[in-house]
Amino acid sequence: MSQKLISIDLKANFAFFKKPDYNDGLLLSYNMLHKPALLGVLGAIIGLQGYQKKGELPAYYTRLKSLLINIEPIGSEKGNFQKVSVKYTNTVGYANQDGTLLIEETMLLKPCYRCYLLLDEEQPEHFKLYEYLKEGKAEFIPYLGKNEYQAWWLDEFTGENSFREYPVEEVNPTENFKLKGMFTGEKITPVLENSLDELEYITPYFYFERLPVDFIEKPFIQYNLGDFKHTNAQLSSTYTIGGRLFKIKHDHYIQLY
Repeated sequence: MSQKLISIDLKANFAFFKKPDYNDGLLLSYNMLHKPALLGVLGAIIGLQGYQKKGELPAYYTRLKSLLINIEPIGSEKGNFQKVSVKYTNTVGYANQDGTLLIEETMLLKPCYRCYLLLDEEQPEHFKLYEYLKEGKAEFIPYLGKNEYQAWWLDEFTGENSFREYPVEEVNPTENFKLKGMFTGEKITPVLENSLDELEYITPYFYFERLPVDFIEKPFIQYNLGDFKHTNAQLSSTYTIGGRLFKIKHDHYIQLY
């Protein structure tokens, strides 16, 4: 089996990843790009169809759901992106037959996510993804949550492609290590360090979010949620983590799920 481990830096000026719950009339957004949303972006890039019929999962999800991924926040404040709430009106007649519909929702500002993908070139969709991402092209315009929030992985000024490729090296760390991106696992017990190899002490931070992993299909389609973590701290070699770990550089690893 021919595998390729790649990443792209997916970014947009705005993003909205709708949560199923509300807060006093405010539509809430997940802070982190999650796997079902990423699969939608990837599906758009290679031309797979989205939702077509109520109660049925979209083609992009059914054909890409086995893809192993990881998502790392880039340029965030300790894992968090800046958010604002916006109000707007929907005057379309069928949206609210009683009058103007007032909507308020949270919006992420300038989010950027490094998306790692483990591709199997023997699968047609994976092969097409590799070629399209490497060449910086897409069948449909990808977006982050709403179609007016267009996403890209090329530098908007220089056109430079953020596409990167890594050796496929699945490992089990025998020494203390750092995990890039979001991951699942037991309660974090960090190894606090002040390395002489670094110019200054790095204050560790820890970010937690409950995020969609996939879909529960019956009795009706809804998100299946999982507990995710993100930290810049070094972890002990005894730390128990599920999934598959891949080395991307030196003592830095990612968990693919």
